[in-house]
Amino acid sequence: MKMKALFAALSLGLAFTAQAETYQIDPNHTQVRFQYSHFGLSTIVGLFTGVSGEVSYDPADPSAASVKASIPLAKVNTGVADLDQHLGSADFFDTAKFPNAEFASSKVEAVGDNQLKVTGTLKLRDVEQQVVLNVQLNALKNHPMSGRPAIGFDASTELKRTELGVGKYAPNVSDEVKIEITVEATVPKA
Repeated sequence: MKMKALFAALSLGLAFTAQAETYQIDPNHTQVRFQYSHFGLSTIVGLFTGVSGEVSYDPADPSAASVKASIPLAKVNTGVADLDQHLGSADFFDTAKFPNAEFASSKVEAVGDNQLKVTGTLKLRDVEQQVVLNVQLNALKNHPMSGRPAIGFDASTELKRTELGVGKYAPNVSDEVKIEITVEATVPKA
């Protein structure tokens, strides 16, 4: 009897994970963190919140997955108001003209257990750059609060500011910026 119950539970879990779904990114539980060296003296960290977009994922065919995300650049938060204001200026993000950075995937590859390599285009200001995200799938399950299918993952990459048109003060302020992303997304209510 216990074996039948276990088999039934596993079958239900497999039935759930074998479905392709489109998930809406939760702006309250998604963050894009960055860090860079400031003149070799300190490591500055910051965060973008309010990210929106969607993730399409089928565990049976990860190569068919896709990600589209919009990052509101005015929501940058380094913990230093003057720096946040400077990052929003024409020296860097120029949020008056370019309020959002956009990412759209073009290729997804499974590279290990719950690990993906996601290639796509990042548009920052009026510059488009191909980037590769190293992705760790954290969970694919029903959300504990809403009961709806949900996906969660972390991703990382490294970018060069000069290649994205925001290279002021490079190389003294490091050209290389480490990016870490955490995403929670849920299937919208029907």
